[in-house]
Amino acid sequence: MNYDFDLFVIGAGSGGVSAARRVGKEYGAKVGIAERDLVGGTCVIRGCVPKKLMVYASKFAHLYTDALGYGWSPVTPEFDWAKLTKAVHGEVMRLNGIYKNMLSNSQVELFEYSASFLDPHTLQVGDRTITAKKILIAVGGEAVKLDIPGKEHCITSREIFNLPQQPKRMLVVGAGYIAVEFAGIMHGLGTEVTHAIRGERFLRGFDIDIQNSLYDAVIQRGIKVLTGCHITKITKQGDALLVDIQRQGEDITVETDAVLMAIGRAPLLGGLGLDKAKVKVVLGKHYEDLPKLDGYTPNSAIKVNSFSRTSQPHIFAVGDCTNRINLTPVAIAEGRAFADTEFGGKRRAPNHANVPSAVFSQPEAASVGLTEAEARQKLGDDRTKIFKSTFRPMFNTLAGSQEKALIKLIVDAKTDKVLGAHMVGDNAAEIMQGIAIAIKMGATKKQFDATVGIHPSAAEEFVTLR
Repeated sequence: MNYDFDLFVIGAGSGGVSAARRVGKEYGAKVGIAERDLVGGTCVIRGCVPKKLMVYASKFAHLYTDALGYGWSPVTPEFDWAKLTKAVHGEVMRLNGIYKNMLSNSQVELFEYSASFLDPHTLQVGDRTITAKKILIAVGGEAVKLDIPGKEHCITSREIFNLPQQPKRMLVVGAGYIAVEFAGIMHGLGTEVTHAIRGERFLRGFDIDIQNSLYDAVIQRGIKVLTGCHITKITKQGDALLVDIQRQGEDITVETDAVLMAIGRAPLLGGLGLDKAKVKVVLGKHYEDLPKLDGYTPNSAIKVNSFSRTSQPHIFAVGDCTNRINLTPVAIAEGRAFADTEFGGKRRAPNHANVPSAVFSQPEAASVGLTEAEARQKLGDDRTKIFKSTFRPMFNTLAGSQEKALIKLIVDAKTDKVLGAHMVGDNAAEIMQGIAIAIKMGATKKQFDATVGIHPSAAEEFVTLR
């Protein structure tokens, strides 16, 4: 049978674009890609890139204060929200153009429409019917909201970049990395932030020392944290929002100007017509306070094997819609592995072991490998050795800050291999990227110890732990 395309990709985010470009440019196949939104995906358009720009902006406020300890005279700075958001939007649009050009230069045809299956080889793309020999689903995910009265008054990480005015007060709901990052951003920019979480600490799944260290630092920086919260209702009263919360056996109401709902993200499976393509979906647990999205629970995902193949042998899926490791570099790696395997004759599965991650909180947090709890569960207490240092960074001494940094290594006592590394402190992400290489290569604690540290630096603590 003759097909319109050798490969058609649904979704022009990081995973979809990386696969499409490699198949089109390096392997010479005929490729099409559909995207109903801006090209670049969540990371470029409403995630990593614009968020990191706002993180940079938010850090200047405390630097003005820190400078006093270093001999600088006091200043009274003013912040312009409209100027920042306009600049961020301009950079997003520039990147959108670059991604379009990259697709064009790779001989990939872009369709600026949504796509859905009519049958396993046929797609409805806008007003066109398109057939493809192989199809890659890379639609990513979207932020979800609690299914409570007044949820329409909330914003998510999608809308926060487009607020016409900076809120004077903001309630952030959620304990994951997006919530923690935006709480820090808005606080740094001058908004009075209250952070409501359901549990007792942020960043469930991260090492316990990261959770505790970051919790202490956030409170020390002036963010009000409410633990044990269950949000029940949001009511608009004039220009303000009243948020009803059940907390520790009592009902409280928080008045605020904006509510950022950052409780998680869900794969964008609705509207794809997966049933018509006979593509199996792993249905996640249904939570009463989270709505179903087009019939799917928020933690549902497309079922794939280690080579990103779905239940249909010619249909594949990568990135957040598979709910494996939802990080941009992972989606890119999955997309490239798919391209090499299916079109380049280089059979390989994406490697999901020891993937480093960072939270651009304030201070930053970063990790790679096993947490202490995971190591103890896997190896037992006797084989799990912990090396840890908590210290006041040199910069903070003259600045007058009492904030501490955390460095931690998890080591297998039997093999001496370093199984995990964790850090809270400035530049944690930059430092952890290098540490991740060592752990990926199977470095031992003895080899860490034999490495000469760069002094004075926070990173040298990783090679001086005893």
